[in-house]
Amino acid sequence: MNRLILMRHGKSIWNAQNIFTGWVDIPLSKEGIDEAFEAGRQIREMPIDIIYTSTLVRAQMTAMIAMSVHSSGKVPLVLHPGEGKLELWGKIHGKEAEKETIPVIQAWELNERMYGELQGMNKAKMAEQFGADQIKLWRRSYDIAPPQGESLAMTAERALPYFKQQIIPTLEQGKNVLVSAHGNSLRAIIMDLDGLSHEEVVQLEIPTGLPIIYHFTSSGLVKETSL
Repeated sequence: MNRLILMRHGKSIWNAQNIFTGWVDIPLSKEGIDEAFEAGRQIREMPIDIIYTSTLVRAQMTAMIAMSVHSSGKVPLVLHPGEGKLELWGKIHGKEAEKETIPVIQAWELNERMYGELQGMNKAKMAEQFGADQIKLWRRSYDIAPPQGESLAMTAERALPYFKQQIIPTLEQGKNVLVSAHGNSLRAIIMDLDGLSHEEVVQLEIPTGLPIIYHFTSSGLVKETSL
């Protein structure tokens, strides 16, 4: 059986500072780097044939750091389809070197929920300004979006079709897949895989740097990891 490994990125610098991040492209903190190494050790012996990440650096760092301790020794190769010279001039001509790479596909559809006017704002200060109940509603409801931002429902509208149209067919080809993404894009995917209601998914906590593993079988994806 081949595997699907879902991984939320390690803690970012703004996680540590209690700041809404969303699509702001912030790197991992030292703690997040340590989490990525630990996640890598947990999946060290699991075959990985292809990696999907969001376009945000914290998810990409997590995947790269995790793979740096993988037993295969293979090198993640970031693909750049449709990016002009970056695609053309990045071609590998050595066949032996190419065999020792794992393709990495970046997809904006896997990005974190976009928090609109809350991005870059301190969560505690926003609670003082708007009230804790309003902040909780913006953060922990399924279909209510923060000002100029996305709801979880809107995040699901982009993440789920991508997952079904791009990642599921890859699993059907017998490949082992690692997805390094974000709390809310992964919530949307897990909601579908685990058959969660809208009320259940907003309560779902996805720890940073913890691999969530599914086995791909003839009857579908079966979860190995319990949350």
